[in-house]
Amino acid sequence: MEVELLSQQQALARQRVDVASIFAEHHVGLVRLALIMVGDQATAEDVVQEAFARTHAGRARLRDADKALAYVRSAVLNGCRSVLRRRATVFRRPVPYEPPVWSAESAALLGEERREVLLALRELPSRQREALTLRYYFDLSDQEVAVTMGINASTARSTIARGLAALGRALGEES
Repeated sequence: MEVELLSQQQALARQRVDVASIFAEHHVGLVRLALIMVGDQATAEDVVQEAFARTHAGRARLRDADKALAYVRSAVLNGCRSVLRRRATVFRRPVPYEPPVWSAESAALLGEERREVLLALRELPSRQREALTLRYYFDLSDQEVAVTMGINASTARSTIARGLAALGRALGEES
């Protein structure tokens, strides 16, 4: 195993990287850069602070003091990209619809209604249960339900219609 020894000049260069002075001189500009990228002040400040904290923690690994600002700039841009990726991931996941709840009593009634629907759904034939679940729980179109179940689109539509009718009868609702 070969060990890399640093020359005295390289060791001095590493010691000269003064992250505090870079912070004092370039903090505002880097926050502006991050603000343009992420769109809000608080997140921009967090990204820059994190970049400087990581740079400070790893300052012994910086080989060239002249490139420290470029390194911090890159760290800020990478931090902004990470924030934007996390935001995109959050927006890709749909928030399930929750009807408004005005009281504990209405929440209990809503829970009871859901339980009754699930019990009635379990009593349906498996093909109707599958079709209804794919259509209304996964929000698939009739064509997507048909492809998923391996049946014709018209068969999927009629299976969904028969399933809804049976579900309505099981729940005591009038057509």
